[in-house]
Amino acid sequence: MGGVSAAPPPAGEHPLACLIAAAAAGRFPDPDGSWERVPLWRPGLEAIFSFTAHAVFAVAPDISDRRIASLGADGFGGAHDPRLVAALAGPDGWIDVLDMLLAGHGTARPGVAPRLVGRPDLAAHSRVRFAARIRDEPRVLGYPDPGRSAVATISRGIAGLTELSFEIEPGRRGQGGGARLAADALSVLPAGQLAVAAVAPGNAASVRALLSAGFVPLGSVQLFRRAG
Repeated sequence: MGGVSAAPPPAGEHPLACLIAAAAAGRFPDPDGSWERVPLWRPGLEAIFSFTAHAVFAVAPDISDRRIASLGADGFGGAHDPRLVAALAGPDGWIDVLDMLLAGHGTARPGVAPRLVGRPDLAAHSRVRFAARIRDEPRVLGYPDPGRSAVATISRGIAGLTELSFEIEPGRRGQGGGARLAADALSVLPAGQLAVAAVAPGNAASVRALLSAGFVPLGSVQLFRRAG
């Protein structure tokens, strides 16, 4: 299948944000095996997304549709062929892991304080540093207890949407703490606000935590950055 252009998004919204928001509401792209392309949402950061039988390429304009098609792109899994992303990123590029993309919604209520607070003392955490490299405006959150090092970041991430990442302390894993942390992070966001999270499918603990916190799977995403 060939590439097609995304429908014009509402003013101010990235076309991929519109696709993700629609999927989160149960309206997925047609599962026809095709792929489409959209602009970058962050300079230098490119990505490949897959919904059910439909792929989306957020790549720079210097990569032609013909080049993408020649690498075997399709909506049936070809978009995530490791040889395809390796060819697009180049030998010296950075390629992130292939992640599951999930969506949740804010749960803040008037008059009820969020369960997480700003924790700038956790800014050196590896989870926070990673978020700062690929997302914008990261907020570093944690529990009010200064002895806790559980951390959550809320950033402007994939397609300009609110993106959540989190990490519970090693000693509190396996006790439901990750699910509580993810749910507590949603309590910072206005009720109903869309939030996305990307997690490696093999990270079963985080997948279970997000599902328990109310997130639902939408598809997959792989980020990459070309050298220079």
